[in-house]
Amino acid sequence: MNIKTASEKTGVSSAAIRYYENEGLIPPIDRTAVGNRDIDDRIIRRIQFVTQMRSAGMSIDSLRQYIDLFDSPEETSEAEQTLLREQLTEMEAKRDDLQVAIDHLHDKLDHFYEHMQATADELHELDRQHAEKSES
Repeated sequence: MNIKTASEKTGVSSAAIRYYENEGLIPPIDRTAVGNRDIDDRIIRRIQFVTQMRSAGMSIDSLRQYIDLFDSPEETSEAEQTLLREQLTEMEAKRDDLQVAIDHLHDKLDHFYEHMQATADELHELDRQHAEKSES
């Protein structure tokens, strides 16, 4: 299939598919006699894999490293698992940071009027003090 069809099938833009190929994230794509990309199911699966890993937050460099290990003729499952564990640790840390921010927003919303009243009282007191200074 051509790159447009592959793009429609995977939901990945043609530009991203070209980028993945240029960065070595997917294998080199065969070309037709006239030079158009001829994408097969093997490439589609790789595009889907790259998309999933990028959605999981894996950096291009880590993904390239993982793919190099995966494509290696050597036994690399231990190294692959190490990379995946590192990625998971990073994602869990991001999730935890995000959860702190979410909890903070929930607290602000749950106590919105209390916070607003305290701020209003503080501003009124500052206005009163300013007025007193101006009168003296």
